[in-house]
Amino acid sequence: MAAEQRIPAAQYLRRSTEHQQYSLENQSVAIEKYAESHGFRIVLTYFDAKTGLVFKQRAGLRHMLQDVVTGISSYKAILVYDVSRWGRFQDTDESAHYEFLCKSAGVPVHYCAEQFANDNSVASLILKAVKRTMAGEYSRELSVKVRAGQFRLARLGFKMGGHTPFGLRRQLLDANGSHKQLLAYRERKSIATDRVILVPGPRAEVATVERIFREFGDERKGLTAIARSLNEDGVPFVTGNKWTVCTVTNLLRNPKYVGRQIWGRTTEYLSGPSRRLPEDQWAICEDAFWPIIPLELFQRVQARFAQFTHNLSDDQLLEHLKPLLKRHGKLTSRIIEQSRSCPGLTTYCRRFGGLLNLYRKLGYSTPEISFQTTKKQRGLLIRSGLITNLVEAFPSKLEEVRTSKRHRALLRYRKTGLLIAVVLAYRDPETVSGPRWRIEAPKAERKRTAIVAFLDQPNSAIESLQVFKQLCFSRFVVYPGKADKWLQSGHPLSTISEFLKILQGVRAT
Repeated sequence: MAAEQRIPAAQYLRRSTEHQQYSLENQSVAIEKYAESHGFRIVLTYFDAKTGLVFKQRAGLRHMLQDVVTGISSYKAILVYDVSRWGRFQDTDESAHYEFLCKSAGVPVHYCAEQFANDNSVASLILKAVKRTMAGEYSRELSVKVRAGQFRLARLGFKMGGHTPFGLRRQLLDANGSHKQLLAYRERKSIATDRVILVPGPRAEVATVERIFREFGDERKGLTAIARSLNEDGVPFVTGNKWTVCTVTNLLRNPKYVGRQIWGRTTEYLSGPSRRLPEDQWAICEDAFWPIIPLELFQRVQARFAQFTHNLSDDQLLEHLKPLLKRHGKLTSRIIEQSRSCPGLTTYCRRFGGLLNLYRKLGYSTPEISFQTTKKQRGLLIRSGLITNLVEAFPSKLEEVRTSKRHRALLRYRKTGLLIAVVLAYRDPETVSGPRWRIEAPKAERKRTAIVAFLDQPNSAIESLQVFKQLCFSRFVVYPGKADKWLQSGHPLSTISEFLKILQGVRAT
């Protein structure tokens, strides 16, 4: 058959690993023979040179499906070596789905090395389903075998990949365990039977590692101070990079400096999400490498890390406060914040949900504390209820939004996208000069259109509402009896149902 009379077709090639050096070439040769004998002419090639088990890692397959679905392809068929080259998807329906997309676009898929024709017959459908299942099962079995082999090598003390820690070097061993050479940065072994262990690096780097451990574990220096001093002294990190808190922390937490090999703390089984494994499933070799840090120093460092706030339990955080309460006879936010023996106030509020909850957990409470704390909590409930009432009154026109996790909720007018602040005015106790309210709003809400709720004397309910075109401040004291330009610019709101009408009038002025 003349070449111009043959049906144009595209071939899809896939290589599973980089070690299959001739896989793509062998597939292409087999597909060309199939095309020659079945009247096809290959006009385009798609390939994935190193692929995983998920679709997003298959750039070649994604490109091909995009061409087919959008109709810009000039070919009338797709030739693939066999079902497994189409993909070892763990869900056989996924493999069938991609093939169906091609077939429904008028571009059928042909498997060149299979013993059946892909003609939608009952036999071919059954065989394809079996082949797809076998392809997925092959990946599952191979994953289990590979992990078992890696686990065994890790238990023997061999390095299992990843970057080389600062101060250490990779030593190449032959199949008999004899030393061959030190591997340079980015250099890899070329023989599969060779193994790699870690050995101490240059003396200057080893001395730097000892210095970092000593400064943190014995001199009690902070991570930031250590990184800064190393950079100021001109001590380069790997490849000349600067030291950071992260690099110092990783170095101090690395058990390889005491000769311990730990592998398999996490798993990404079959390209799934990363999952942390329990310690009894780790591969641990205690004397894998020659240690460059004494075990006692390493343990002191880890004990200091264990005292970091994020590593402390709720009970441990409370234990830090008990001596402070005994010494001062009371607790306040200022006392907690100024104490050097306790974590910061923000940590306690974030962990326990506020000072009142913290004091209750600690068994410490006074009427004054309860009043002040519950006053704030009452305000939060009043503000939340006001926002809810406004949204429920105008469900198609107003919505509650947050500009970020750090900022509190605002109202948004759907029609224009206008963001509206909801602010409370807390009433102070009566004075000789008459009533007054204190308004406090976050800096992010300054200069926004706002609805201000003036609270009653106990600050337990809304006394009146006003809408303002703009908040001109973050903190303000309101004296109703005194003339104030901003206060006079407010528009009273007698009922929630009038809000949008008042809002439009305010914006128009």
